[in-house]
Amino acid sequence: MKTLSETWFAEGYIDFELKKYTLLAYLQEVNKYFGQHKLYPQLADIVFHYNNLVAFRENKKFLQEHFPKKLSGFQLEKLQLLYEQMIEDDALIKELEDIIQYAAEKMKRTIENGSEIYDFVEDKIVISPVGLIPLDTKEGYFLLCAGTTKYTFAYHYRLSFFEKHDEKYRSIKTSFVSSWQRNIVNTYEGIKTELIRYRNHLPNPAVYAIETELAIPMEETLLPVAKRSLVKFLSRAA
Repeated sequence: MKTLSETWFAEGYIDFELKKYTLLAYLQEVNKYFGQHKLYPQLADIVFHYNNLVAFRENKKFLQEHFPKKLSGFQLEKLQLLYEQMIEDDALIKELEDIIQYAAEKMKRTIENGSEIYDFVEDKIVISPVGLIPLDTKEGYFLLCAGTTKYTFAYHYRLSFFEKHDEKYRSIKTSFVSSWQRNIVNTYEGIKTELIRYRNHLPNPAVYAIETELAIPMEETLLPVAKRSLVKFLSRAA
């Protein structure tokens, strides 16, 4: 996939038409994946670049606070230096602002397209507990099943908490465990029993079935949406 550097809009020759061509080539690639219902990592990547543009345009003085953590201190200093060098050149800074304005609008539309796909997939996901659920649901398993696929995929999950700007967030880490062919023997309850038997570090795990009728890419779309949906589900339950 074509990608952009973190500071693509302010690197090299600052020319609107040149940067426009670079941007449109990138967006064409992103939209190609969206057209195949493949959301990740494309959606996360374009959101990252959009946030960079907005932060640079709206709050140049506080880049360290507003830029995503993916940017290193060196890159932040580079952006600050670029801005300081250009601020005295009215024509140059106007060209840069035009680039940022155009790029932000184009990226926002593409993000909206990706978000529509995300929302549609999320709306078609059903999460249900398998058997009895323990009080502690920070760690457990989820069983992922989609469309006409012949398999149920089991993943181990672990929730963690972190704070940012006085707000609490939950994140989820997952790892693939195994897959079972779908049949009358390999029920969700049967899979749960096997997980307990062969992975006895969790003698009474929380297990959830995550299902959808959609036939969509597993790694690029269903799995990341399912993970975020499970975090929401557990947060509401808590």
